[in-house]
Formats: sequence, C-alpha cells, structure tokens
Amino acid sequence: MGIRRTASVILALLLVAVSAGTAQAGERQLLFYNHAWGTYDRVTADAVEHSAYLRAFADFEVRTTTGAGGEVWTGRYLRGRETYLEIFGVGDAPGQDGSLGSAGLGLSTEHDGDIAAVRDRLVAQGVTPIEFLQTRDFGDHVPVPWFDAVFGFEHYDRFGAWAMEYRDEYFADPRGKTQPARHPGDVGRERYLPDDYRNHLMRDITSIELAITERDYANTLPLLRAGGFKLKTDSRGVTALRGGTTMRFDKVQIGQTGLKRIEFELNRGVARHVEQLGGSTLVVGPGKRAVWTF
Repeated sequence: MGIRRTASVILALLLVAVSAGTAQAGERQLLFYNHAWGTYDRVTADAVEHSAYLRAFADFEVRTTTGAGGEVWTGRYLRGRETYLEIFGVGDAPGQDGSLGSAGLGLSTEHDGDIAAVRDRLVAQGVTPIEFLQTRDFGDHVPVPWFDAVFGFEHYDRFGAWAMEYRDEYFADPRGKTQPARHPGDVGRERYLPDDYRNHLMRDITSIELAITERDYANTLPLLRAGGFKLKTDSRGVTALRGGTTMRFDKVQIGQTGLKRIEFELNRGVARHVEQLGGSTLVVGPGKRAVWTF
C-alpha cells in the first residue's frame, strides 16, 4: 500500500472514530441523568426495603405512588443531591415494567422549555415523538401535573428511556417538598430533590450500567443523541458521556436484561464496608465511592 493511500485510510478511520465519539456537533446539552430504576426478585427487593444500613447510607424512602391514569407503583428510593435510584420488586410496577429484568431511565432538562428542543431533535432524526403528561396524586384524588415526558418509541422489550421536564404546578405544591428556583426557568434536578442527602453518605450517582435488548438499544440511541450526550460505541454497546452521570448500555438477550451496576459519589470518605442485600452487593468505600452490583 502506498504512503499516500495509507495516509488516506488512516484519516478516514480517524474521522469515523471522531464521529462515533461525539454528540451532534455544536448542539447544547439538553438532557441530564435524573434517575434509573430496576425490577428485581422479591428477596432482593425485600432486603432493600428493610435494610437499616440503607437508611443511613442514603436519603431512603419506600413509597407507593399513583400516577396518570390511576397507575400505581411501589418503589424503594435512594436520593442524592441531583440524582436518585428506584428499586422495584417483581409486581411492584404496572404491566411489563413489573417483570424481572425490566429497567428504565429518566433524562431530565434543567431549563424550562428545553423539552421542546429535545422533541425537535428527535423529529430531525426521523423519530415520531410520543408526548405524555405524568401526574401525581398526593392522596386527595386530585392529580397534580408532575412532569412532561417525551418517548421516542411505542413498543419495548424490558427497557425504556424518556426525556422529562418538571412542571411549575408540581413545584408550586408544598407536598412535593421541592426547593425555590435558583434562576428564572429553573426546573432542575437539585430543585426537585430535598437536601436531606447532606445527612447521609450518598451524594450522587456517577455511573450506571444497563443490559438491554437489541430493540431497546435501537430505541434509546436517538434520545441520547437528542439530549446532547457524547456517545462512544463498540461491539458490545455504547457509553454515554456528559449529562452528569456516565451511562453504559450493553446489548444482551431477553433473559439477561436489567440495571446491573450503580456507582455513587459519597459526601465523605469512609472505610470499606460490604452490605449483602438479597442477590445484590453494595460495596461502600474505601474513600468517597460506593458500587452496587446486581
């Protein structure tokens, strides 16, 4: 192979690599990791629910929520400064979301109106967005608008990701225990979550790893691109960078799906501690890091 031809091949490969590893050039980051959820076996879910250690580790809550259309789900929540995690047991969520190995991912905006830009970017990729208003019933049977959501798909196997933007009506309701806006148009994650994380170890979620089917993988990529994430693809899947939390998506068969690994930043350094929670293992420390594997 001649020198000139060799140089041309190398340049082409470099251009492909750069293209694979970047978000759409010049586009502003619109979406940020908000929360992820996973559905696990009942032994693991019950161990999480009744763990005294988790109540010290994180701002922890077990809550049953009624959403739009009367759908009801029971989750175990670990909340940080801007991010949180939701754990279901089999049957705790409606429909196929309550099946073993199901998982979900919410990516939210920080500025009022950015959800429209996400929708426009999906349309530019040839995707027909599905829009949805989620509500929350605080117990008085009067649904409060909670957040606007945009999906890029209609059908899925075990995993779905969506864009979301919190509503002013929810921030205005004192039962939501949200915080005042820090600037005009603030609909951010820190405003949504309470500050009780300061009294616990968990500060935020820094990375997650999900195993999803080929169809669910194909459904997810357009939303990641629309959100402005930097994507690094390989033979197994894709890693999404930017947006506050590193997200890894691996393509697997239907029986191998689920939220597999979560990494946390802690408020302070601690000695190493291992907590077995059903079929999962939480390793806290040493230092300001914890890893939970399922």
